[in-house]
This record gives sequence, C-alpha cells and structure tokens, in this order.
Amino acid sequence: MLYSKLGLLSCEHEKVSPGLTLVPTFRGSTAKLIDIEGHKVHQWNLPGRLGSLAYLLPNGNLLCSTVTDEGPPVRQAKGGRLCELNWNSKVVWEYTDHSQHHDLRRLSNGNTMYLGWRAMTDTNAARVRGGIAGMEKDGKIYEDYVREISPNGETVWEWATSELDIERYPLTDGVTRFEFAHANTCVPLPNEEILLNFRNLDLMAILDKVKRKFIWEKRDIMWGRPHDPHLLENGDILFFANGTQDIIAPARSNIIQFNKGTGEETWRYEAPMAWTFYTHVMGGVERLPNGNTLIVESVNGRIFEVTPDCELVWDYINPDFDTPFPTSKEPGNAVFCSFRYAVDSPELSKLLG
Repeated sequence: MLYSKLGLLSCEHEKVSPGLTLVPTFRGSTAKLIDIEGHKVHQWNLPGRLGSLAYLLPNGNLLCSTVTDEGPPVRQAKGGRLCELNWNSKVVWEYTDHSQHHDLRRLSNGNTMYLGWRAMTDTNAARVRGGIAGMEKDGKIYEDYVREISPNGETVWEWATSELDIERYPLTDGVTRFEFAHANTCVPLPNEEILLNFRNLDLMAILDKVKRKFIWEKRDIMWGRPHDPHLLENGDILFFANGTQDIIAPARSNIIQFNKGTGEETWRYEAPMAWTFYTHVMGGVERLPNGNTLIVESVNGRIFEVTPDCELVWDYINPDFDTPFPTSKEPGNAVFCSFRYAVDSPELSKLLG
C-alpha cells in the first residue's frame, strides 16, 4: 500500500503504550529511536548496511548484523557481520560469518545465537520434497543451521535442519527449492529450548538443545509463510501470518495468537479492509506492556499499534528511503522488525535517566 504522508499518521495518546520505538531501515545505514510523536530521539550510524534484525540489549547497546559481500548465493535477509554498538555507534563486539541471515540473539550467558546457511549434501538434498522443481541455486539446496558462539567467537553448540526427518517436512507449494527450510526466527527459551520458525514449511517448532529434537511443532499452510513468533507469558504463541498462500483474494496479512497446548486461536488482528494490511515478506509483531500489540508491515515501512479490541491507536510510516528494496530499483523504507521500549526499561534507563 502506498501512503501520501510519511512519519506519524495518527496517535491516540491516552491509549498507546508509552516509550521509544526502534526503527531500523532494512538494508539502511542507520537505526533510530523515535518518541510517540514520531520525533527522532537518537540515531545509530551502522558500520554497513543493515542485514535484518536490530534490537537493544539490557545494557543499552544495539545488536544487529550488517551485510557482507561474501557468502552463499542465497541472499534473503542476509547479514554476515554481527555487531554490538554502544550508544555512540562504536562497535564494541563483532563476529563474522558470511552465511548468517535473519535472526541473532544475545543469550543470558553472554553467548550469541544466530541463523546461517550451508549447502546440503547431495544425499540429503535428494530427500527434500515439495517446492518448485528446478529452482535450486547452482544445483544446490541450502539448509539452515542454528549456531551458538561464545563472546570470543568459539562455536559451543550447533544444529542444522538436515538433522530432521527431511521427508516429513515437504516444502510448501509455490516456494523455491534452494532453501530447506528458510528459518527466519530463533528465540531462546528457558530450559535449553529454542522457538524456531520456518517460512518455507509454514512450521513453528520448539527445539530441545540437549535432545536435538522438536518437542513441540505446529504447521498450517494458511499462515502463508509466517514470521516472528513469540511465546507469551500465558503460554500462547503470537506471530505474523503473512498470507502469501495464494488461496484467498485479496492478499492480506494477519496477526494470530493461539494456545500452544490446544492450537485454539485466542486472538487475531486483521485490517477492517483486508487489502490495506499486507507484506509478502518479513513482518514483525510485539505484545506491549499495556496489552496492545505493535505490528510491522515491513515492505511498506509501516509500524502501527492496536488495542486488544483491534482499535488502531498509533500509526507511523518510516520516512527514511535509505536503500533500494531487493526486489525493486526504487528507494525503499522497509523495516524488518521494530520494538517499543519503556523509558524506565533496562535498555533505556541508564541512557536516558
């Protein structure tokens, strides 16, 4: 959807969840904090073009990845250089893996977990089912790995999708065959568990790091290649359902919350006019302290907030057309993910207090 106005579109001050919002432009060179009025409060100048995710650590530093030229031919949300920047944009930690993509997370033990690609063996690639035939990259299929590294860059744990019973997880119809299985999220959970999301399988799963097996999973092609699942305090899963399954017209995205135990849907956001909310790739969501939900309509650079009753109370369009979107020659304002931080949160209290 195209917008005639940029920046803040609307704000219901008494209904929004207060704080500062992090707006990192996808493939851009900056990440900024804005207040509820849309005014820039702070900006980080990145040491390269943003790979995908950027967020604040409890010490107030910014963790992100920037794009490197090297690496496999798969490029979707590629990073390659993992960076931690202090308030003054100085790089205080970095690690390079040219195959890193999408997600990266700082763990409570100080280690860092991230997603990467590598070519499958011919034997394992032959086991991949589904997808569009002939769409491999240079005849190869690339698997995802989840890697945990220490602060000095030592690999301390790793798991890859080739460890799955591959035949049980066919690629969704209509996706290319050069990835098995396009992981886009790795969320650390208690008890040595990880919440994973696989776009090209329409699959969410919880991986036990010790057993190296899924202990919970749910798959639904009607999600339409989802993104950004969160395990909420009540045990529900909240995520961004892109709606790219090409079954229902017009194309529309939704935010869905469901009970992890029963699979029953407990909340949903859909736009009053379905076609006004849609992003075919990326997409982000966050449950805010007051119960509202922050939503990122990535390709359009739109970040908005809705109440539990789905009332729109804050609406913002990223005005920074910093870089061409990968599928367009025109400058883009896409946002991979965004986060709202309370002024007294650990991430901001030392910096603003």
